[in-house]
Amino acid sequence: MALELVRAHLRVRGRVQGVFFRGSMCGEARRFGVRGWVRNCLDGSVEAVAEGPRAAVDRLIVWAHQGPPGALVTDVEVGWEPGSGEFLDFSTRR
Repeated sequence: MALELVRAHLRVRGRVQGVFFRGSMCGEARRFGVRGWVRNCLDGSVEAVAEGPRAAVDRLIVWAHQGPPGALVTDVEVGWEPGSGEFLDFSTRR
C-alpha cells in the first residue's frame, strides 16, 4: 500500500533571507524524502511547496519553524492541499 501524498504550501517570515535558508531547506527536504521547491519572495519571506508522506512533510514544517543557524523565524503559515506527485526532487527556485 502506497503512502498518501500531502502538499503543504509554506510562507516563512522573519530573518530568513541571506542565512542559507533555501539551501538548508533543500537538504532537509531531501533527507526527509520530501519533494517540491523553495524560493525567496520580494517581501523578505521564503515560500515553499513541500510534498510527500504526511509525517515527512510535518518534519520539514517543524524544521522550518527554526531554520538554519542565523535565521530568526517569526512566523510559518501552512496551507494544506492534496498531493499531486508532480515533483521529482526538491529544488531552489529564483
